[in-house]
Amino acid sequence: MPVLKKARKLILVCNDDGIHSEGLRKLASALRRAGEVYVVAPDREQSAVSHSLTMHRPLRVAEVGKNTYAIDGTPTDCVTIAVNKILPAKPDIVVSGINKGGNLGEDVSYSGTVSAAMEGTLLDIPSIAVSLVAREGFDFTVAAQFSARIARHILRHGLPKDTLLNVNVPSVKNIKGYRITKQGKRYFSDTVIEKTDPRGRKYYWIGGNMVRWEGGKEADFHAISENYISITPLHLDMTNYSSMAEMRKRRI
Repeated sequence: MPVLKKARKLILVCNDDGIHSEGLRKLASALRRAGEVYVVAPDREQSAVSHSLTMHRPLRVAEVGKNTYAIDGTPTDCVTIAVNKILPAKPDIVVSGINKGGNLGEDVSYSGTVSAAMEGTLLDIPSIAVSLVAREGFDFTVAAQFSARIARHILRHGLPKDTLLNVNVPSVKNIKGYRITKQGKRYFSDTVIEKTDPRGRKYYWIGGNMVRWEGGKEADFHAISENYISITPLHLDMTNYSSMAEMRKRRI
């Protein structure tokens, strides 16, 4: 009786730093040991676009290599088009990253990298977002290796329903391990900076410096500060169940 060849797992890789990002290339390379990889990513940087979906214009797809496609849209666009039109079948996992810079605390609300994983989760595909917590000197080697490790685990065991993983890897040589964490919260100074251009017109930079973070020892920030990889399970259901009883008592 002939032995049936086991089908390889189908892996979709996306990001928000764009198709030419080194983090994307390192991630895709590491994941090829776990399955057949398709890369579908924005044709340019799309950082901080959140879960934006392009509805007001057509989107173009360019094949730029074997199983590699660039789209002139957002990370969410990329996952949607990849799953529905490009890939030969529904992927077994979506892995988004590796982002240049951390996605900690409230970053998950703005991040295109995290939003690509959110879109995968909405499409009922186990999904993870991976970020390297660094500002310069990006070395994606460890983050790529850990991405492949956690992807293999998810391919074997799956994830809870409506849950994605937000993974942040510290940019240090002596990583101590990983921790399962909760989303922390940080506070900034000078959040909006006002300046004046040569013609005397005001303009603004949104940014600022972090002055502190909160969340205790279980927070993603705390894990990173102690040289641990942070793995935060995020749930798509944003309902604040603990407040429902109180709200029902109110007369509005």
